[in-house]
Amino acid sequence: MPHRTFLAFVLPSLIAMILFIAIPIISVAYQSLFVEHQQIMTQVESCGPFGCKSEMRVDSSAMAGLREESPMGRFNGMGTYSNASHLAFSELGSAWRNSDGFGDFMSRVMNLPFYKALIFTLAYTFIVTPLVIILGFTIAVAVNSVSGWLKGPVIFFSLLPMIVTPLIGALVLFWMIDSRGVIGASLQVLFDNPQLSLKASPTLTWVTLFVYGVWHSAPFAFVVFYAGLQTVPQDTLESAMVDGASRWERIRFVTIPYLAPLATFIALMQLMDNFRVFEPIIGFSAEANATSLSYLIYSDLRSGDFPLFGSAATSSMLTILGVVILLFPVLIRTWRDFKRKA
Repeated sequence: MPHRTFLAFVLPSLIAMILFIAIPIISVAYQSLFVEHQQIMTQVESCGPFGCKSEMRVDSSAMAGLREESPMGRFNGMGTYSNASHLAFSELGSAWRNSDGFGDFMSRVMNLPFYKALIFTLAYTFIVTPLVIILGFTIAVAVNSVSGWLKGPVIFFSLLPMIVTPLIGALVLFWMIDSRGVIGASLQVLFDNPQLSLKASPTLTWVTLFVYGVWHSAPFAFVVFYAGLQTVPQDTLESAMVDGASRWERIRFVTIPYLAPLATFIALMQLMDNFRVFEPIIGFSAEANATSLSYLIYSDLRSGDFPLFGSAATSSMLTILGVVILLFPVLIRTWRDFKRKA
């Protein structure tokens, strides 16, 4: 292809990527080097029916002038990255020196907001992603085997979790696991424990969030795998059947290798999506037991009257770095497979 034709072909996409991806990331990275201005307090005397009293208030005019002079805030360099709310290098060192063992060290680490969010985010990503792939493939194989008149309704019900808005789906399940909900009340009867609550236990909260993540994302994997099953060579399957291969052997040695590239694609999408888990935490009101990196950004941006833009930008950059690290091995493997075939 001529260079001019190739440039004309990729230029619109390249411009869109620069405008909507590269520039915002650069601006967020720059914002992460700054922190909010220190509040300027002034003593104000307020009088009422029973006398006057002095109190300290934020000097709005002085703060407005400070923001006008330096709108990005105070330059902090990499200080925000290393403070107690993020990577917490000094706190980690202190926890390691003063801990009585690995368990005690991990309990201290879980008290640090960034690492508490990171551990849940990683657990959610590495548990939900493979389960989504396995469940989606299983549903696709099952639906592909259903007779023609049943296939439509089965596909419809299989896609329902993906049709429901994530936050609405989380709220519905949240109400169902309440002590007055269908699932919560049934569990209390099943275990003969009227005090049993899925919301009170951190472990049960994590499990509930994992189950919701699999339930909501499995239809995406199902759609991709089901479309891929329509392209599996029928002559290869029939040859395997003639050779005496069982159904499981045909799936294992013919279908799965043929759909492996689709599994890689689903893994890439799910790794990026699951590492940014946010809606279930809001829907389940689970922030007391489970927080994610995306929730830290949300929390910083709604922090009282003064949003912590620098802290939110730092959490965003660390999240982007985490996604890159997660995707790097998969991308390297995909590139090697491409070079091998080429």
